Amino acid sequence: MTTSQGTLDRSQEVLLGVFGRPRLTLVRGAGCHVWDADGRRYLDLLAGIAVSSLGHGHPALVAAIERAARELVHVSNFFVTPDQVRLGERLLTLAQAPAGSRVFLCNSGTEAVEAALKVALRTGRRRVVAMEGAFHGRTLGALALTHRVAYREPFVPFGVDVTFVPFGDEAALRATVDDTVAAVVVEPIQGEAGVLPAPPGFLRAVRETCSATDALMIVDEIQTGVGRTGRWFAHQAHGVQPDVMTLAKGLAGGVPIGAVLTYGDAVSGLLGAGQHGTTFGGNPLACAAALAVLDTVAGEDLLARATATGDHLGRALLGLGHPAVTEVRGVGLLRAVGLADERSTEVTAGLQGAGVIVNPVRPDALRLAPPLILTTDQADELVLALPPVLDQTTAFQGGPR
Repeated sequence: MTTSQGTLDRSQEVLLGVFGRPRLTLVRGAGCHVWDADGRRYLDLLAGIAVSSLGHGHPALVAAIERAARELVHVSNFFVTPDQVRLGERLLTLAQAPAGSRVFLCNSGTEAVEAALKVALRTGRRRVVAMEGAFHGRTLGALALTHRVAYREPFVPFGVDVTFVPFGDEAALRATVDDTVAAVVVEPIQGEAGVLPAPPGFLRAVRETCSATDALMIVDEIQTGVGRTGRWFAHQAHGVQPDVMTLAKGLAGGVPIGAVLTYGDAVSGLLGAGQHGTTFGGNPLACAAALAVLDTVAGEDLLARATATGDHLGRALLGLGHPAVTEVRGVGLLRAVGLADERSTEVTAGLQGAGVIVNPVRPDALRLAPPLILTTDQADELVLALPPVLDQTTAFQGGPR
């Protein structure tokens, strides 16, 4: 009989230990809940790190995957399939991309960033500007754009000249970007840095600076796209249009996929035949899953639900008045709970014991990225569970407010 502990122990003997020891052995899911191998149920407020956008076992996603599995799973990039074309068309429409825009389909977020970086380097310029606190992936090109020293240091040099500027600092941005810069890469919300939204006006400043210097504006929507912030893409709230956008995570509801959108003829023409590729990218199964997600997000009005449920959750958590909660930041259903001390790992473990899954994204912050189908009643389960866990695990100063 499979047990959670037994599988965890076996995993350490056969799986490469790049993730450390896993927290649970999960065996099934339904809606916003998952179950471990011992039969215990958990409210999933992480959704595979913003991936399971429709939760677990959503009928529309299951039906799409079943259909694709029966009809056609893979054909390689020597051929095209109807769902691949439909998905490209849908993404360009949702992105409000101009004529001449194109889509490249791949398998993950880091692959999407690699492709976007290749587009940038095809301008003939070699410098790229990225943000302090940024996370763009683990492969070498994407890692070159990722700011955290612990991730970067073992693998330098990368072969890409990257300059980091403080996220949100318009003056530093304008002072750094000149006509030697191929691209500026920016996340509308820095997820791995602790769910830090771009300050008002910053994305517009990036757009203006890139336009003035003929650099490409690359917007990384891997964690923020496909409805997570209450809009199809988070940058749309800032009134800007990028030159390149990367997508992944929630696009296919858990089926591996990535996408790059290039805006307009000039940018779309930078990569030619044979200059990039993928074997599995855009396969029929992934495209069918992505179309089902996009249809469901639109058909069930999940953009509005993400906004309403996220706002409710933020108000309720702040309304606790607990001295260990310093703030709730983020947009839609990408949120972080700021803590008064650096015990997010202990708080996460306490919440897991209470049947709630969250992520200790920083020592002083918990990340929430639940399925877009989350209800306010389910959100309130966290609100009820959090205070006793905080009381047991944090060393905040002062009494109740």
